[in-house]
Amino acid sequence: MKQISKYLIAIALTGLFLLPCQTSMAGNKDRSGQAGGSELLINPWARSSGWGGVNVASVRGLEAMFTNVAGVAHTNSTELIFSQTQWLKGTDIKISAFGFTQRVSESGVLGMSITSMSIGDIMITRTDLPEGGIGTYSPSYLNVGISYSKAFSNSIYGGLLLRIINESISDVSAGGVALDAGIQYVTGEQENIKFGITLKNVGPTMTFSGDGFATRVYIPGQETQFTLTQRQAKFELPTAMCIGAAYDFLFDRSRLTLAGNFQSNAFSNDLFMAGAEFSFRDYVMLRGGYTYEDGMFEDIESGNKITVSKGFSGGFSVQIPLNKDKGSLFAIDYSYRSTEHFNGTHSIGVKISL
Repeated sequence: MKQISKYLIAIALTGLFLLPCQTSMAGNKDRSGQAGGSELLINPWARSSGWGGVNVASVRGLEAMFTNVAGVAHTNSTELIFSQTQWLKGTDIKISAFGFTQRVSESGVLGMSITSMSIGDIMITRTDLPEGGIGTYSPSYLNVGISYSKAFSNSIYGGLLLRIINESISDVSAGGVALDAGIQYVTGEQENIKFGITLKNVGPTMTFSGDGFATRVYIPGQETQFTLTQRQAKFELPTAMCIGAAYDFLFDRSRLTLAGNFQSNAFSNDLFMAGAEFSFRDYVMLRGGYTYEDGMFEDIESGNKITVSKGFSGGFSVQIPLNKDKGSLFAIDYSYRSTEHFNGTHSIGVKISL
């Protein structure tokens, strides 16, 4: 009876948390482009992106800070990951990510991640110098996540994440915060049935400000110059809700996981994801996934193609045990994601578990 009460409480809390957000989770393509901070929807980690982030229910460890923060609670002791992503290969856009998680109690785990997107140098132009020649500027996108996840029982895991966001160029910047929350439920005789739900990027509106919006003007009839600052419109964050399930087929020395996920986006089309991961003795893992967006097979003129990363994704991991008794290991992860334009997205990461 006590266990059933815990389950009911977890489901009730999830419902109460999601209820106020239902009005914004319409998946309305007409709102596409009206949100900012779209980099928050890019998975910077190589392992989970190898099957399109479909593992909302089964993600474990540090990478859960992006996919479903509840999964961070499965960290054994300490975990570190370095990841580098070539976003839309051919555009010279790079995403660098670093994170670590640390168990701080029998059931609680703290985590921190830093993600930075580099777009490269862009030529400075003015109305009187449209060809440039006066230097370059480099846009910067940075977000820092701080999380706490907890195992409430052998079956229920939950977590919260606070994300600090900064977007800037030399004379204009915007800052904000966002909150992620997630729950995972594990059941089955071998704990091989998993369910997960997460709400991501919930926060107040952001706005850009800075000297870049100020110009020197003359008022008619006066010789003195004045500074004119233009007001900037506020923009919302790209809120998303994900609901996923996974099932592990367990064999003597291997595992096959099938997973599915539905992602409801407030400012773009909803996404349907399916994927599989095969693990041989936890030494080698192969994974693949497919992401479907409504209208993705129509012509570009239809206006229904909104999401850049969809279709096939694939990846692999190679793990080397360092101490089997403690579960420590060293791993290299790689993923590829197909994109609507350019030459796809490539990620490579290094994972250390202690």
